[in-house]
This record gives sequence, C-alpha cells and structure tokens, in this order.
Amino acid sequence: MRKRESIFEGIDLSVLSLYYLLVFIGFISVLAAVYNPETFSLTNLSLNYNKQLLFIVASTIIGLLILSIEGRLIEPLSFPFYLLTLILLVAVLFFGAKISGARSWFQIGAFSLQPGEFAKLSTAMMVATVLGSATKKNFKKKVLLATLIVAIPALLILPQPDLGSTVVFSSFLLVFYREGLSIYFVLIALALAVFFILALVIDPLILSLVLGGFGLFVAILWRRSRAVWITTLGVTAIVVLFVQSVDFAFYNLLEDRHRNRINIMLGKAHDPKGIGYNTHQSMIAIGSGGFWGKGFLQGTQTKYDFVPEQQTDFIFCTIGEEWGFVGSFTFITIFLLFIYRILVLAERQKLAYARIFAYSVASILFFHFAVNIAMTIGLFPVIGIPLPFISSGGSSMLAFSMMIFILLRLDTYRTEIL
Repeated sequence: MRKRESIFEGIDLSVLSLYYLLVFIGFISVLAAVYNPETFSLTNLSLNYNKQLLFIVASTIIGLLILSIEGRLIEPLSFPFYLLTLILLVAVLFFGAKISGARSWFQIGAFSLQPGEFAKLSTAMMVATVLGSATKKNFKKKVLLATLIVAIPALLILPQPDLGSTVVFSSFLLVFYREGLSIYFVLIALALAVFFILALVIDPLILSLVLGGFGLFVAILWRRSRAVWITTLGVTAIVVLFVQSVDFAFYNLLEDRHRNRINIMLGKAHDPKGIGYNTHQSMIAIGSGGFWGKGFLQGTQTKYDFVPEQQTDFIFCTIGEEWGFVGSFTFITIFLLFIYRILVLAERQKLAYARIFAYSVASILFFHFAVNIAMTIGLFPVIGIPLPFISSGGSSMLAFSMMIFILLRLDTYRTEIL
C-alpha cells in the first residue's frame, strides 16, 4: 500500500472542475430565480441564494474530510450509513415537518434535512458492497439482495409521500445491467412502463384483448415447442393482469396532483391555470429566452415570479430564459460531460466496489438530470425531482456532493493499491 503525500494527490481534476462549474451555475441560477434588488444581501441567511452558498461551503468542508480519510475505510462504512438512513426515513414519517404536502424533512431552525436525499447515497454504497462481492455462482442471489436493499428505502420514502425520490431508485436497474444482469430484465421493465402508459390512454379491457390475442397467436405459431408455448401464455397472462391492475394503482396509490399531472402530460386533460400552471409557465419562460437569452437577472418570467418553485424543481427554466438556447445547450453539454467523465473513472477502477459505486452515482445523476429537464419542458409529469447541483436545497447539495467526493477518494485510492 503506497502512502499519499497530499489529500489532493492523484485527484481527477476534470471531475472536480466540472463539479465546481455546475455548483457555480447553480448558485447564479438560484440567485437569478429569487433576486430582488430591494432585499439583496450576501449576509442574510434567510435568502435562498445565501443558504445555497452556505451549503456549497459546507459541501467543500465535508469533501475535504472525505478526501482525507483512508480509502479502505469507505466500504466498511456502507452498512452503518445505510442503516442510519433507514432509521431516519422511519423517524421522519412520525416526527418530520410537513412541507408542500410531504412529510420528508426534519426542521432544524431555519434549515431542513431531507433523509431521502442521503438514502440515495447510502443505497449506492450498500449496493456496491453487495454486488462487489458477487461471483458467477452467487450472482443471482446477490442481485436479489441488492434489489431488496434498493426497495426498502424506496418503499419508506413513498408514503411521505415523495413519488419523485421513490422513482429515482429505479435508476439502479442500469447498475445491475452493467454488472451482468440480463438485458431481458431491462427490456421487461421498459415494457411494463410502456404498458402502464398505454393502459392509461387506451381502455384496459380493449388493450388486454389485443395483448391476449397477440399472445395466443404467438403461442399457436410456436405450438410445436412446448416450452415456448407455455412461456408465451404465461407472459401474456402476467401482462394482461398487469394492465388490468393499472387503474387500481393509478387511482389508489397516486395522489390527485400526480394523477392530474400525468393526465395533462398524456393529453387527457388541459389545465394551464390549475395543476398544469407550473409546467405551462416554465415552457413560456424557456421559450421567451430565444436563441441568446435575455441576460443575467433580466428574465421577466423569473423576475415577476410567474413560475412557482423556480429555484428548486423548475430551476432549468431560469437558465433557459436568461441564457437562451445557447446557454441551455451549453449547460446540458457540461452536465453530460460530467456524467461521461464519471463513467470513465468507473471503468478504470481496480476494486469492484469503486466501479459499482461510480456507476450508481452516474445513474442517479443522469436520472435526476433527464427527468428534471423533461418536467420543465412538459415531457414528464411533475414529480418533484431536483436538478443536481443546480436546484436550491441543502440536503440535495450535500448528498450529491458527498457522492462526488467519495468517488474522487475511491479513485485516488486506486493509485495507492499496489
């Protein structure tokens, strides 16, 4: 084991630079979203941009602490950290403060802590621990255990209710696929998502009859192969049962606001002044930015508070309005480069734990990034997913930053292993 001379020795400067570039973009975007020349101050901590700056500083301090610890100690911390976040997720259901209809936060003075954000990090660490010890013999068992590890926090977050954070845990499917899970499982998950949407657009009975007829046709076509015949009928029966259960799930497991937003997205409802107001105004703000944008602090949609929650879930429309198509495209390029670089780091790891953790981080970040932007432009229902490093929020800033600094420390630890 080779000893480092400095905590910065061997650190990947491209990931670190892109991280701070995104953090800077986030700070000026939050500042633009809530800016008021009459109340502007860099010392008043009740203002969102000052809170954001405080959490950026806190993230840097925590990051330095992470970089200074022994690399071999990170994996053993996975289980205690995971267990702690599960305890906090249970506690927040009973003792958490209700904000925007969800009991997801612990209120600590002027600040709030959201355990769900840290659960994504602890789950990534725990999944890396479990799958990192997988062999060809026990791979299926390890995947089942990892699936359980992902499902527990997701199911604890769902009743808060926080549909957005719950859905994020599905991103671990990409990690499982990278580690050897059959592509068929990924395709099945995508197919179920498609059938779910189709069952909302088409009458479930008609859809079931079409799918059942198609399944029966395939079974007859392959009747000489008993195994294919039985499998086809079995899969068809499962799909038909799933389609028939969609209505129950849609009307009993989702809240009214989520149902309404999905209906608006699917074109089954139109309510630009009600539940669809946020998305409608967000699209107006982005469109009004044109090619070059209106300039920093010059966004009229932003300045006059037309978009609710603009500093959090809808922060991308601030970028779109003030920096236009050019700024939006540049930001998207920077974020995708950031994720690409994380994948490069993942592939060069010597330890399976580090590789799997890096892929988990990349998957979580990409899911947040893609869904958040899709929400702001009306391609996905609004389910409350922040844009990493950009949206205002201390818990998300700290949790995402910890992911990056743990990844950087694991990457430098790679150079210490002889």
